[in-house]
Amino acid sequence: MSELLHRLFVEDEGQDIAEYAVMLAVILVLVVGTIRLIGTNANTAFSSVASSIQ
Repeated sequence: MSELLHRLFVEDEGQDIAEYAVMLAVILVLVVGTIRLIGTNANTAFSSVASSIQ
């Protein structure tokens, strides 16, 4: 049991993958949020332009 705990704290091979996964998740949340915000604003702008043209 102590060998398993020692390996978990000493070996850091899997940390790189976990760090990249967390970084990717944060970037995806930011991108999706930005796209939703821009999409809503763009829809409002296009609707305003379309209503003023008619």
